[in-house]
Amino acid sequence: MNAIATRPATLNDVEAVAELFDAYRQFYQRQADLPMAIAFMRERIARAESVVIVACNVAGGVVGFCQLYPLFCSVAAAPIYILYDLFVAPKARKSGVGRALLLAAERHAEQHGFARMELSTAKTNLPAQALYESLGWVRDEAFQVYAKAVRRNAKG
Repeated sequence: MNAIATRPATLNDVEAVAELFDAYRQFYQRQADLPMAIAFMRERIARAESVVIVACNVAGGVVGFCQLYPLFCSVAAAPIYILYDLFVAPKARKSGVGRALLLAAERHAEQHGFARMELSTAKTNLPAQALYESLGWVRDEAFQVYAKAVRRNAKG
């Protein structure tokens, strides 16, 4: 495995992260839209509305990212993170980048007093599911998850 460093993203990382974010959205059948991806990531980082963690290769290039959104669990009466986005550049896959990002997210959550993290992934994304389970993530068998768009133009 090549050396992989993880760290919180800064505004200096916006364009590199946005390119990966745009590819991530395309994986989920969205049209490419790099200007939107740049604006979206710039807002999240600048407003500190999410935590974006980047993975860098030995040359310092950003080869993956994950994004955590904070919220609260009423039952646990504690803050939790939704790990909403995780993406590794195709050329960097199978090199430990995804694992490094997940472990960095876990460390961050623990250091900041979050009770747990949750995520969802496509039912067909078997490689991601295997990675999550290898790191102790447990598939929820008790709850069904529902979603409903509340804006006419909502796409997600």
